[in-house]
Amino acid sequence: MSVIHTDKWLNKWYYNPVQLCERLEKYFPDVLATDIHHYLSLNGMYRRPNRNGESFIENVRDKFKIVEQEHQYLKNKWNGPDIPIFIFPSDPTNRKIIREFNGKSGLAFKDKLFLFISDHNTKDEIRALFTHEYNHVCRLAHSQKIEGNFTLLDTIVLEGLAENAVHERLGKKHLAAWTSYYSIPKLKMLWEDIVKPNKDVSINSRKHNQILYGLQLYPKMTGYAVGFYIVETYLKEHHLEVKNLLKMDSKKIANCSL
Repeated sequence: MSVIHTDKWLNKWYYNPVQLCERLEKYFPDVLATDIHHYLSLNGMYRRPNRNGESFIENVRDKFKIVEQEHQYLKNKWNGPDIPIFIFPSDPTNRKIIREFNGKSGLAFKDKLFLFISDHNTKDEIRALFTHEYNHVCRLAHSQKIEGNFTLLDTIVLEGLAENAVHERLGKKHLAAWTSYYSIPKLKMLWEDIVKPNKDVSINSRKHNQILYGLQLYPKMTGYAVGFYIVETYLKEHHLEVKNLLKMDSKKIANCSL
């Protein structure tokens, strides 16, 4: 299936994103376009048209080839699935996406993947974003656990694997900013004091996202940062690559790392 040429969709329906999302209804059985757009916009897709829309549509065609090449390479490397990949504009009003991810975001499912990007994102930024999100797809595809049953530990290991995949593929320069927020002693403290006592919190719990993103009183991006450190430590100690951990249980990775 691979990359869907959403530029054609955007040419027709950019100014009506709900109508655009009607094209996605067959990928989300029994879900209406309004609900699809609402869910995607919560995860980074543009909510309403803006003046840069036409420029994005014109330039997005160059991105398809980049993503297609990365998909073929990583599919072979990680024995990953061939899935539909959708590229849409990101939300320029989402401050968190702008601040933490330089205006780009993604959303991965077991059977499909979405990239939300801005006009200014570079080729390497798009490669890094795709690497991160497609690693999620592979982890979900290889996992024996349904995502709806994930715990906080499962999620932070998922994120840690994905960003270590970026490091492995593109180098330290292209890592997300949150990978360098904390020193190793601080990361160990965050693990012992915050993450470990809550490692079994359900993905459906409010506390899950509070710790993952560092909301309320938690340090910013706590779960992401700790997850990256846990996976990085395991990889270094055992001289492995990310592909070797895709099927590994989260508890095994965490227990052996810290």
